[in-house]
Amino acid sequence: METFAELGLKEEVNKALEDLGFVKPTPIQQKAIPHLLGSTSDLVALAQTGTGKTAAFSLPIIEQVDIKDKTVQAFILSPTRELCLQIARDIESFTRHLSKLKTIPVYGGAKIDTQIKQLLAGGQIVVGTPGRVCDMIRRKKLDLSKIKWVVLDEADEMLSMGFKDELDFILETTPEEKQTLLFSATMPKEIARIAKKYMTDPLEITAGQKNVGAENVTHVYYMVKPRSKYQALKRIADVNPDIYGIVFCRTRRETKEIADMLIQDGYSADALHGDLSQAQRDVVMHRFRSKHLQLLVATDVAARGIDVNNLTHVINYSLPDQVESYTHRSGRTGRAGNKGTSIVICSNRDKHKIRRIEKRINKNFEKGSIPKGREICEIRLMSMIDGLKKVEVDEENINEFMPAVFENLEGLTKEDVIKKFVSVEFNRILAYYKGAKDLNVSDDKERKDNKKGGRLEYTRFHVNVGKKNNLDPHRLMGLINEFPELNNVAIGQIEIFKKFTFFDVDSDYKAAILKALSNAEFEGIALVVEPVKARPEYSQKNRRGSRDDKEGRSGRRGKGSKRAYKASRNFRKKRR
Repeated sequence: METFAELGLKEEVNKALEDLGFVKPTPIQQKAIPHLLGSTSDLVALAQTGTGKTAAFSLPIIEQVDIKDKTVQAFILSPTRELCLQIARDIESFTRHLSKLKTIPVYGGAKIDTQIKQLLAGGQIVVGTPGRVCDMIRRKKLDLSKIKWVVLDEADEMLSMGFKDELDFILETTPEEKQTLLFSATMPKEIARIAKKYMTDPLEITAGQKNVGAENVTHVYYMVKPRSKYQALKRIADVNPDIYGIVFCRTRRETKEIADMLIQDGYSADALHGDLSQAQRDVVMHRFRSKHLQLLVATDVAARGIDVNNLTHVINYSLPDQVESYTHRSGRTGRAGNKGTSIVICSNRDKHKIRRIEKRINKNFEKGSIPKGREICEIRLMSMIDGLKKVEVDEENINEFMPAVFENLEGLTKEDVIKKFVSVEFNRILAYYKGAKDLNVSDDKERKDNKKGGRLEYTRFHVNVGKKNNLDPHRLMGLINEFPELNNVAIGQIEIFKKFTFFDVDSDYKAAILKALSNAEFEGIALVVEPVKARPEYSQKNRRGSRDDKEGRSGRRGKGSKRAYKASRNFRKKRR
C-alpha cells in the first residue's frame, strides 16, 4: 500500500486526508488499517508515540460506522485530557466532510453538564478519560452496552497512572460481541493481562521492535555530581540555543523549583504539574505549543498526552523508576521524521538504571561531556552572529536614521563597533562563564571522591516525627526526594520509633538536609531536624535500610533500639 487512496475509503474521508496533506500511510497504519477494514478480530498494536496511531484505528472505524444511527457505536479511552482532545480533534479533521458523524470528547476538568447535553444529543464516536467516563456510566448518561468498537489508546500509560480499576469497570460494561483494539508503546505484564481477560485471540502487530526506543532518537547521558545537576541543565540549554524540549522531573515540588530557577536565570521556561488548574495548564500548553516557551518542566503524569511533533530534546533531570516511562519520555522527540535527542543528567548512582534502559530499548547511550565555559561562549556567540546575518534590513525606513548613527559612531573603527555591539549582547554570558568549573566526572570518580578508606561517610540525624505520625521508611525517603538537591542522596540506616526517628545520610549532604527539611512539614507538623553523634562508619555494600531496601528498618525493640531511645532522650534533654 503506497497511498491512502488505495485503501478504498469514503470519498469524503479521502478528500479530508488530501486537505491535511496525508499521502503515504505510516508503518503502523499500513499494518492496522487493512486488517481492521477486513476483519472483526481483536487487535493489539505496538508502536511508539507519534507514529500515527490515531489514524490507524480511527479511519477504519469512520469507514464502517453507521452515520444514520446517532447512538454510540465506537468508544476510545485515553489516559489524559490532552490526549482525549487531540484524538477528538484528529477524528473531526478526518470527518470534516461527513457532517452527520459526531465525535464527543468526555473528560475531567470541564463542565460535566455540557458534556451530558452533548451525549444526550447523540454521537457515533465517544473519546473519554477513565475518571469522567466512569462518572458518566454511573450517572447513566453514557451507555456502552451496544458499541461495536472499543479502542484503548496508550493503554500502558493508563496502567502506569493507576487506572487499572477504572479500566476494569469500563470494560465490564461493554458487550461481549465487539472488536477491541489495544494500542500501546510498550507491552508490560498488565497489558498482557488485559489482552488475555478482555480480548479474544487478538492479532498482534508491531511497527518497529517491541519495547524499544524510537529510531530517530539519539540517547546521551552526562555524568555529574548530584549537586551539579542544575548547572549541567543550564549548560545543556546554553549550548543548544534553539532547544525546544521537555525537562522531566520526578516530583511536583522538584518540577516547580527547577522551573522557577530557570525563569529567574533568564530562560524561557515554565512548569507543568498537578497543582495547576485546568485553565493554568491550558495557558502553559498554549505558550509551549506556540514556541513562546523553549523548555517545559514537567512530571510524567502532567506530561501525559502532550502531542508536539517538533521537539528537539527530552531531558531527564531525574530518571523514572520504570523503564517504560523512559520509553514514553524519549518517544516525545524524534517524531514525524525529525531527529531528536534524549538526554539523561545522572550521577554515578544512576549508572545501573542506564544499563537497564539500554538493555530494554536495545540501544546504547552515548556518554556526553558537559561543555566548558569557553565552548559555550563560542557556540552562543556564533549563533548570535548567524542570527544577525539573517536579519532583514528595512532599507526604506532605516535609511533616514543612518546619517545620525554614522555621525555618532565617528571615530570608531569597524572592529570597535563590532566588539561593542557583541559586548552589549554578550557580556552577561561571558561574565557568568568566566572561570567556570568542569562539571564532568568519570564513571567512578564521584564514588571515589565520596569515600574515605573505601567507605562512605554518613551523618546521623534526629527528626521529631515517628510511627505515631505514620512515618515509615518509604515516606521518609519520599520526603527527602521531594527536594531537587537531595534527589540522589545516599540514605543509610533508618530507625523509626514512636515519636522520633534516626536516619543516616551521606555526609556531603549534611548542610542540604538541614536547610531543606528544617523548613518542611510532615502530616502538618513542622520538622525539627538536627545532627546527632555519628554511628561508626559502615560499608556501602553492607549498610542496612538503604533506599533500595523494600522495607528498611523501623526500630524493632532490642538492645540496639534501647540504646537509640536512650540516645534520643539524652539528645532532647541536651536541647532543653
